[in-house]
Amino acid sequence: MRVFDSQIKRYQDRLLTADSIDLSRPDNKELVRGVPLWFEALWYFFALPLLRSHLITSSRFRCVLLRMFGATIGKGVHVKPGLRVKFPWYLEVGEHAWLGEDLWIDNLAHVSIEDHCCLSQGAYLCTGNHDWSSVNMRLIRKPITCKRGSWVGAKAIIGPGVVVGAGAVICTGAVVTRSVPDMEVHAGNPAQFVRYRQLRAEKTSSAYA
Repeated sequence: MRVFDSQIKRYQDRLLTADSIDLSRPDNKELVRGVPLWFEALWYFFALPLLRSHLITSSRFRCVLLRMFGATIGKGVHVKPGLRVKFPWYLEVGEHAWLGEDLWIDNLAHVSIEDHCCLSQGAYLCTGNHDWSSVNMRLIRKPITCKRGSWVGAKAIIGPGVVVGAGAVICTGAVVTRSVPDMEVHAGNPAQFVRYRQLRAEKTSSAYA
């Protein structure tokens, strides 16, 4: 036991203390902005306020604006007011996806939202993290993918590197740090498996029938 305690003590002696943390020299070498600074400034000071504006109700206008700044936006995409996107040139949205009110896509890395996905109001997709064992908090970037037909609930948080599987459901307020398999429902913090998603065929009626 004394030998074991001695080994722990020697290990602890080699560790740095909180006095070694220095955020005056952040390690952001992994950050790739992807566009010239003037283009990024144009996005932040001109286009982003228009994208987020609740006075503009047109989803089509928002889709056009995102495309103008490098995003790939499929047909039939619905974008609600309040959407916030860090770097639209790192955003790909498939067909007939729904992007809810006040959704925040914090995409320092690529974010892919496939066809028929729903991202509800206030959800947060975070592609950046920091290495807390680094004295200057080294930046880490990892992409996020929401596969076809998945649903990210209101106020949910999706962490870097996560793949939300096809048809998977992330419940309201869940915090997801690991990929979720296809057709699974996950809830809680940290998010845990709840059940499998079961789909049923709905009878559709036409107003013109």
